[in-house]
Amino acid sequence: MAAAGEITPMPDAAIFADTQNEPSSVYTWLDWLEKRLPFPVRRVSKGNLRKKALSQATVGLPVYTRNEKGEQGKIRNRNCTRDFKLVPLKQEERVIAGIKRGQKEIGVVCWIGISADEVYRMKPSREPWAEHRFPLVEIGLSRADCLRWMEAHGFPKPPRSACVFCPFHNDAEWKRLRDEEPAEFAAAAEFERQLQESKVNGTFRTVPYLHRSIVPLDQVKFAVSEPDANLNLFNNECEGMCGV
Repeated sequence: MAAAGEITPMPDAAIFADTQNEPSSVYTWLDWLEKRLPFPVRRVSKGNLRKKALSQATVGLPVYTRNEKGEQGKIRNRNCTRDFKLVPLKQEERVIAGIKRGQKEIGVVCWIGISADEVYRMKPSREPWAEHRFPLVEIGLSRADCLRWMEAHGFPKPPRSACVFCPFHNDAEWKRLRDEEPAEFAAAAEFERQLQESKVNGTFRTVPYLHRSIVPLDQVKFAVSEPDANLNLFNNECEGMCGV
């Protein structure tokens, strides 16, 4: 929309924080998108989230758990979003705008693509030198409106940006991943097994799972009854920053 002049002014750049564990469809989409924008898309990364989650106890994922008594729970630690999305994004904003150490005046206006049906995810900037702007909310566009805009302009439907093993996936997204990108789904199931093996002995006193049913991912019977369930994927997403 910015490239078409429907949202102004023209951005200086877009930033994609890459955890190196997105579905292949996301990287294909990004390659396509970059060629059609008059401003650069800057890809930043703190490394491979999957590898670091398996090797470092400090990398927290919001997984579901079950202890020896059979009691179920959920890890509230969301370091993955903070360390692998927010921090790299803010660091790159500083580079683009030339933000000086200790700067207080606004030097960055960061656009975040939260839609009008997700206003509860809007958050002000925590940095004194940055201001958050939500263009889709300003013009009242919902997720469905955005998809219709893409279709009306002859563009392909954009995939959801999130790690293949994100516990915030709802059943619609897990089912889509299983049916449309089976290699990615298999990688998520394998990651779950590896996470259980690496975390049970030491870091966790509980067994981690990626699905709220506390069943191994490749054994879950996904329940999707709403035809538009895939439009409600970010309800539990922290910060609203994944895929920015």
